[in-house]
Amino acid sequence: MKVERMARAAALRRTAAYARKLEPVEPSRRDAGIGVTVLGIPESEFTPRARQAVVRLMGETDSLRRELKSALTRLTEVERSADRDQLLPLLNRRAFVRELTRAIGLSSRYGMASSLIYFDLDEFKRVNDAYGHAAGDAVLIHFADTLSAHVRDSDVVARLGGDEFGVILAHADQAQAETKASSLASCLFASPALWNGRQIDICFSYGAFELRPDDTAESAIARADEAMYARKRSAR
Repeated sequence: MKVERMARAAALRRTAAYARKLEPVEPSRRDAGIGVTVLGIPESEFTPRARQAVVRLMGETDSLRRELKSALTRLTEVERSADRDQLLPLLNRRAFVRELTRAIGLSSRYGMASSLIYFDLDEFKRVNDAYGHAAGDAVLIHFADTLSAHVRDSDVVARLGGDEFGVILAHADQAQAETKASSLASCLFASPALWNGRQIDICFSYGAFELRPDDTAESAIARADEAMYARKRSAR
């Protein structure tokens, strides 16, 4: 019985594989006596029951194909959602760590320079206390939009948590990273957020450094954080 079931299953799989090749029988060709085959079988050998079985199988195959396409679409949407920040139009920390690990790997294997910039909003709690959390969200969104508007498509911008942001600069060494960080800072300082017609100045600190082949994602973020605090202390 097991062998028989396996043979039947194999036959069904072969039939499914050929299902897409099924062509309607054209009256003109039938009348002309031209041999027409369906799934490799002459049409004349098909019984009504066999034809019904093939049509039913083709319908089931199309249904399964549609279900698979729908499932893949939903899976893509879930994966995309898992990588995005819940509030901002940016990647979240999880996705950033993955991209940072990839950048470090490229640096280690191929010597491709990449750098990391770390931003931290100063006294962000003061904004929430003075204007409300909705205003604070508006400031974060504005900050994220400004960063995204002034980097290349090959760069990666993410919210690392709370009021902390990270930028991965592809093909950028230390000097280029510092230049880009200064340029981004100028854009951010020159573009205050607006809330209900009121201007909310954005205060922040930042640090930049080139990734090393022996870095890990977490050690790189920690070193970027240290660079940011060193810059903040020197500014004071």
